[in-house]
Formats: sequence, structure tokens, C-alpha cells
Amino acid sequence: MPVEGSLSKRATLGKLFVSLLYISAFTFGGGFVIVTFMRKKFVDDLHWIDEREMLDLIALAQSCPGAMAINTAILLGWRMAGFPGMLVSVLGTAIPPVVIITVLSFFYDAFAANPWVALALKGMQAGVAAVFLDVVCSMGASLVKGRSWLNYAIMAVAFVATFVFDLNVIFVILGGILLGILRSLGQKRRRAEP
Repeated sequence: MPVEGSLSKRATLGKLFVSLLYISAFTFGGGFVIVTFMRKKFVDDLHWIDEREMLDLIALAQSCPGAMAINTAILLGWRMAGFPGMLVSVLGTAIPPVVIITVLSFFYDAFAANPWVALALKGMQAGVAAVFLDVVCSMGASLVKGRSWLNYAIMAVAFVATFVFDLNVIFVILGGILLGILRSLGQKRRRAEP
């Protein structure tokens, strides 16, 4: 648990639940947007994990099947407080969308035909685009800080593969996983050599 001595396990679980409930309830735009706010909360505000560990959790969550926000919450909760942390994190992240979608489903016809709702959604798209750009810039900046030519090459190849050649993102993720494994094996081999 990253908050040794500063919070009891119950307080950690409570803070985890309330934080993720709040983030999930007031964030629009999908997994990457929610993950940005998770990073700001748990890395910048609470200092429970560092930037590199958060990037690792995001990469792992993105490479697993399912909703990225839930996957990240599972990994974050497990990291913070084990199995109870995982359960609390999933509940905190899942409750707001389930409640909102359930309520909206009863009024779907009224919302679908309302021009004010359509305008509000258009405005939210612009905000989501700005937050998504913030995610890309902040995650990219933390990778660039490492000053590794391999990081630069992977980012460039991934961008060209998806943007220019329209390669399925699954292949890009699998390629990144393979490169990560090969890189780790190479680093272990170098450390083992006398």
C-alpha cells in the first residue's frame, strides 16, 4: 500500500471510492479522459503513485479487453489496497455511468429530439477534445523526459502506423508489448553480464 502510515486501510478505501466516484460522475469523454483525471488525482494531488507507475497501469489497462476506465480502476485499486481496493475502485467507477444511463434511458425520446441537448453535446465534444489533447501531451511529455531513442522511435512508428497506414490499433498494442518484453529481456541480460 503506497500510503504507509499516513492513512488507515479503511481511510484509504474511503478516499479511493469517493475520488473515483467523483471522477466518474463528472467526467465525459471515455476512458482516456477519465484516466487523465485519475492521474491528476492519484499522482499529482495525493502522491500515492508516481508518473511512471501510472503510465504502466494505463498501458496495461489499455492492452486488456474491456472498458479502459474500469481496467485502470481495477489495477489502481489493487495497487492501493489489494482485493478490497479493487472492489471499491470498480464500484466507484461503475456506479455513476450505470445510474446516469439508467435515468437517461427512461427519457431517451425526449433527449434525442431536444435541440438544446444536441447543442450541449456539441459543446461537450469540444471540451472532450481539449482534455484528450491534454492526455496525449502529458503522457507524451513524460515519455520524452526519459530521453530514450527507443521511446521516440516507438511513438513515431505507432503514430505513423495508425494515422498514415490506418493499421488496426490491436497490432500496434501487440507490437508495443513485444518491444517492451524484448527491451526488458535485453536490460536483464546486460545486468547479468559481469
